[in-house]
Amino acid sequence: MAYTVGQVAKVTGVTVRTLHHYDQIGLLSPSGRTLAGYRRYDDADLERLQLVLYYRELGFPLEEITAIISDPAADPAAHLRRQHELLTVRMKRLQEMVTAIEFAMEASKLNIQLTPEERFEVFGDFKPEQYEAEAEQRWGDTDAYRESNRRVARYSKDDWLRNKAENEDWGRRMVAVLASGVPADSPEAMDLAEEHRQLISRWFYECSYEMQTGLADMYLADERFTAYFENIAPGLAAYLNEAIHANAISRA
Repeated sequence: MAYTVGQVAKVTGVTVRTLHHYDQIGLLSPSGRTLAGYRRYDDADLERLQLVLYYRELGFPLEEITAIISDPAADPAAHLRRQHELLTVRMKRLQEMVTAIEFAMEASKLNIQLTPEERFEVFGDFKPEQYEAEAEQRWGDTDAYRESNRRVARYSKDDWLRNKAENEDWGRRMVAVLASGVPADSPEAMDLAEEHRQLISRWFYECSYEMQTGLADMYLADERFTAYFENIAPGLAAYLNEAIHANAISRA
């Protein structure tokens, strides 16, 4: 069977813009075109796309995926074994950090001295205290938690309002990039992933790429964070996760 680019996008969840990008870089070019020049994908193309998505899920950059699935001499099993080892190490580290260095950030906001009116102006309906015990129990002995507490203890209401404005500005631009349809490993998305890391480092604690990818995985592993990002824009949690990983890989 032959499928239009729109049909492939609908079936796989990959955006039309991303499929066009894959075609432009030679990662996935359709086997045929109509007389009018429209792309037509066959079953073999869909199988190749399935492989592409599989490798992307494992964190392989697009250039390496192209080499793996296009070179007959390439050894996919060796690449997978290597990635399996890397993921195993990462999972072990994540078990030590898992789920809420960000909870620590939020819980530590309790140290600021604000009136009830000021607290609402800064945090709205969010109540950091609901995470305090969980954060301290899990991450109270980490350097990141201690550094975050040390910094925020000095923040005034104006500091928090500045932090809120910076994060909201970053969020608007991240949503705009998502809505534009560019891939998560595009320069635009990766630049915003880097800005996300720098925001954490500037306001709370020195956030390494390893720590940031741990946070990114938390956005998908913890339904509370997934819901937070999905309420901002559908698909944002997974898109941000992929952009953060792509940015970390590109700077390794």
